[in-house]
Amino acid sequence: MTSLEVTTEAEDSGPSGYAAARLRLLNEKEQSGPPRRAALAKLTDEWLSALFTTACLEAKVRGAALVAVGGYGRGELSPRSDLDLLLLHDGSADARSLAGLADRIWYPVWDLGLALDHSVRTPGEARKTAGEDLKVQLGLLDARPVGGDLGLVAGLRTAVLADWRNQAPKRLPELDELCRERAERQGELQFLLEPDLKEARGGLRDATALRAVAASWLADAPREGLAEARRTLLDARDALHLTTGRATDRLALQEQDQVAAELGLLDADALLRQVYEAARTVSYATDVTWREVNRVLRSRSMRPRLRAMLGGGRRPEPERTPLAEGVVEQDGEVVLARAAKPERDPVLPLRAAAAAAQSGLPISLHAVRRLATTTRPLPVPWPAEAREELITLLGAGESTVGVWEALEAEGLITRLLPDWERVRCRPQRNAVHTWTVDRHLVEAAVKASSLTRRVGRPDLLLIAALLHDIGKGWPGDHSVAGETIARDVAARIGFDRGDVAVIATLVRHHLLLIETATRRDLDDPATVASVAEVVGSASTLELLHALTEADALATGPAAWSSWRGSLVADLVKRVAAVLAGNVPAEPEPAAPSAEQERLAIEALRIGEPVLALHAQTEQPAGEEPEPVGVELLIALPDQPGVLPAAAGVLALHRLTVRAADLSSIDLPSELGGTSGVLLLSWRVAAEYGSLPQAARLRADLVRALDGSLDIPARLAEREAAYPRRRGVQAPPPRVTVAAAGSSLATVIEVRAQDAPGLLHRIGRALEGEAVRVRSAHVSTLGSNAVDAFYVTGPDGAPLPAEEAARTARALEAVLRA
Repeated sequence: MTSLEVTTEAEDSGPSGYAAARLRLLNEKEQSGPPRRAALAKLTDEWLSALFTTACLEAKVRGAALVAVGGYGRGELSPRSDLDLLLLHDGSADARSLAGLADRIWYPVWDLGLALDHSVRTPGEARKTAGEDLKVQLGLLDARPVGGDLGLVAGLRTAVLADWRNQAPKRLPELDELCRERAERQGELQFLLEPDLKEARGGLRDATALRAVAASWLADAPREGLAEARRTLLDARDALHLTTGRATDRLALQEQDQVAAELGLLDADALLRQVYEAARTVSYATDVTWREVNRVLRSRSMRPRLRAMLGGGRRPEPERTPLAEGVVEQDGEVVLARAAKPERDPVLPLRAAAAAAQSGLPISLHAVRRLATTTRPLPVPWPAEAREELITLLGAGESTVGVWEALEAEGLITRLLPDWERVRCRPQRNAVHTWTVDRHLVEAAVKASSLTRRVGRPDLLLIAALLHDIGKGWPGDHSVAGETIARDVAARIGFDRGDVAVIATLVRHHLLLIETATRRDLDDPATVASVAEVVGSASTLELLHALTEADALATGPAAWSSWRGSLVADLVKRVAAVLAGNVPAEPEPAAPSAEQERLAIEALRIGEPVLALHAQTEQPAGEEPEPVGVELLIALPDQPGVLPAAAGVLALHRLTVRAADLSSIDLPSELGGTSGVLLLSWRVAAEYGSLPQAARLRADLVRALDGSLDIPARLAEREAAYPRRRGVQAPPPRVTVAAAGSSLATVIEVRAQDAPGLLHRIGRALEGEAVRVRSAHVSTLGSNAVDAFYVTGPDGAPLPAEEAARTARALEAVLRA
């Protein structure tokens, strides 16, 4: 449809004609992006202009204009955008006539189901409201006439822009604070799995704020890439509106594949990566712009005092403080020295970055751009100075992040480390991860910088932290792929053969300690021996321990805790002993503690379960004690169904099981002989709220064992009452037999979507296969459960290979059902 056809239909048919033309425009697959947004704004202009002209005649109002403000004023109408309209008048019409005019415009808009943000004001009232409300003033900066008295609108625009520029020293700090508060609430768009394209930091609101700063003439944003980033975010919002049929800015998980298809992208990951790159551009421009605004305002506030001190109008030279060869500090930023020659000094980018990070200062935009355009590539392998400057940059702590992002924004990181491109802005579809892959790697280096005093080779720790997930840009196991990449990168950086081998080992096995500690029996010599064989030396173990902690701390709050830290530390201590030549003996069956024996005697006496709950704490050196879990002790006469019954009761009471150990002891009975008593020692935690009383747990356990408490039915009722939120379809569960997992038992590993009662279902399935659970090691990462069960046959021996495989297949079938 041509523009003339759209106009004619809108004018001839009124609201229904506009609605039909609008629908046709939105359904045109050939027209999208800025052309469609502009066409939609033009179509809407023509309809509203005709509506306004007719309304003015009917209401007999002169000296008025209809003004588009905000996004509509910029001509950026998305399919479900609000219409932001101002009915501007010169004050000559009476209130009743104005109300009639407004009704004749607003009601047709509402009748079409369009969202409308409207106001009726004189130019003076508009300026007064703008002076009191920053958001109104920002909207008026984009004011555009739709119909009526053009001179009235031009006068308002001129006055509003003049007010904005005159008041910039006061209003810009207010706008800066508004942006910061919004970022605190909404988070960073470039890292969120379900980002708000408008409100999150780096989104459309921030792009609009940058336009407002430019309009103040006080500072300007870096222009390179900014228009394209804005277009990317607007295109994504258009596609989101079209696929959902709703006025939403949140890119929810369940809609990302459809939005990607609408944009012609491969999949949701390609969409997120494109959105993240755009948000990163806006965020970096925001940082640079507000830094410049604050610098200018600071300079203006100091200028009168300086003039008075100098006794005249002579402008003082800015103070420049040397930081490193070719690098100085000026006005709170790191800049290049006047004598610096980037074209002859390939190490200068790293030297400047290291100096900036060490001094806690930002590196200036001009300096980074000059380095990016004029510096020669480093020779391969790098000279020692370049490697040392990279280590200094990574070891600077939190200030590393801002400097790294500045280098990233101008393409310097991928020039230094070409393999970085594959992880750049790569999303991680796991709720445990806070960051994209590239930012997670930088955060891991930041966390590792605080652990360098614990290791003999801090340089290897920092490089391994930076590279440990570098394989996530490649198919297959990222640890395996990462080992190969890490070898190449470490050699490129200039490490010798021995150091390259250590870095490669750290990358290949960066998950070894945490996975072993949380999923294996540390009392089993086979567990400790297998880790010692992989690690090979005490120095590598020391580095791997620190890398494990740094990786987990950089992942997110759910990935590390005192409990996990204590398990890893215990494993490291045992492995270190083996590496020192102390081979652990085969463990003897652990004797029950005094309390376990007391509970067992009581359980045998009354013929029912008895239990006790104890909070466990850990006190790191020099720190306050902190909880690491609650120990639940259960003793009951030996009988089938104990594991699923106990796990089910805990699930009903919203208790999460972190570890479980089951054993049996024989006690003398009153009739002579002995009777078996089961002992369960579990570590649990409340999902939320406080722990239930032990008496309530015991009562429900008794009912579960005698069959009067239908646990599966109760869990099903609860799940039905709280249906799961729609989202990405979880992969099917997987059950495997761990190769050479233990000499004492067969290790069956379960990976599945975490859900209430999962351990109960697993326990029932294992009971059905007539195997005994010796211990369970439960680990939950986000929505994923990774549990290991040490099982034996009725005789207490590991299962034969065929029987173990059959048990694993049966358990997997139950979990898939």
